[in-house]
Amino acid sequence: MTLTLVSPDKVGLSTARLERLMAVLHSEVARKRLPGAVAVVARHGKLALLDSAGQLNPATGEAMHRDAHFRIYSMTKPIVSVAAMMLVEQGRLLLADPVSKYLPEFADQTVALPDGSTQAVQRDASVHDLLRHTAGLTYEFLGSSPVQRQYTQLRMGSRERSLAEFTTQLARLPLMYQPGSVFEYSRATDVLGRVIEVIAAAPLQQVLKEWIFEPLDMPHTGFTVPAQYHGHIAEPFARDPDGGVQMRVIDVRTDAALASGGGGLISTAQDYARFLQFMLNRGELDGVRLLGPRTVDFMTTDHLGDIAVADGGSRMLLPAGHGFGLGFAVRKHLGVAPVPGSVGTYFWGGLAGTTFFVDPTLDLFACLMLQAPNQREYYRMLFRDLVYAAVMD
Repeated sequence: MTLTLVSPDKVGLSTARLERLMAVLHSEVARKRLPGAVAVVARHGKLALLDSAGQLNPATGEAMHRDAHFRIYSMTKPIVSVAAMMLVEQGRLLLADPVSKYLPEFADQTVALPDGSTQAVQRDASVHDLLRHTAGLTYEFLGSSPVQRQYTQLRMGSRERSLAEFTTQLARLPLMYQPGSVFEYSRATDVLGRVIEVIAAAPLQQVLKEWIFEPLDMPHTGFTVPAQYHGHIAEPFARDPDGGVQMRVIDVRTDAALASGGGGLISTAQDYARFLQFMLNRGELDGVRLLGPRTVDFMTTDHLGDIAVADGGSRMLLPAGHGFGLGFAVRKHLGVAPVPGSVGTYFWGGLAGTTFFVDPTLDLFACLMLQAPNQREYYRMLFRDLVYAAVMD
């Protein structure tokens, strides 16, 4: 069963205002700032908008398909977080478990100090820390600290090593922070992917396919695009339209050694919409239940409390008025943030520009798929503004 497309006014949305949303996207394409996009807005279990703008591939000029395949990068993280919580519900994993219980290389880690020395961890990072990015890990592109420079030197972003080799290498590096002390967006979800592999005794690709993609009918989501769909892959501009250094996107036509739980998946707007409807339904879709309702509620509430947010890149990713749950940013205040949204709205995005948000209060979700890495923050906020402008009740 696919999500049914209905007239927006049937679900309390304005047809004219959703048309305006698409007109804005078309104008961005005309200005050559956006190669192309697919937009989805759904409410009360029905699609109010599924439309495309621009080009699938600027190099060929081919029009954007509604079933185009997009590199979703960090929108992989919520899916992997669901797989981890399925293990929790099966009694095979506790959030309080130290990561070292499953990956012994993470025992006895050290934390980098400003003077170049290290100190022992006060406690091992837990699975809970991995899910909420408080494990003391980082991303090399968020800054230029000595630890981040080591990530860069060792090419921790390489897709040429296996997940097991990746976690072994990462565990040897000092942490940026004491586990549990600071929210620092990081490669933690890649480590979580390896924890899942160890417990499930199967590759992460297989686990996600058998546990999530097949049950939820997401046939076009995976770590590689099969040959027959290579003509459906959305591509960014060769050069950044704003004159910056254009980020190189991953090659998704061949199998990478690394199954990156933090950023390796490719998906379509319609596949990811099914995942978001599953979340909005609190763990169930079309009679298939993967998580209990209370588990989804638990994942989509703030888990940081008074834990500090690291300055720099992490603070930019977590807007004012927001916390972080288990795989999602979560809105805590109606105001404060520079974009609209109900308290309890949860969201995340991907490095190449894809973004989504789920608003349980309004029974609404929206997803924007595009490949415009350097403009991602702008389109994320623009899309949010335009969707909320269309809500009429």
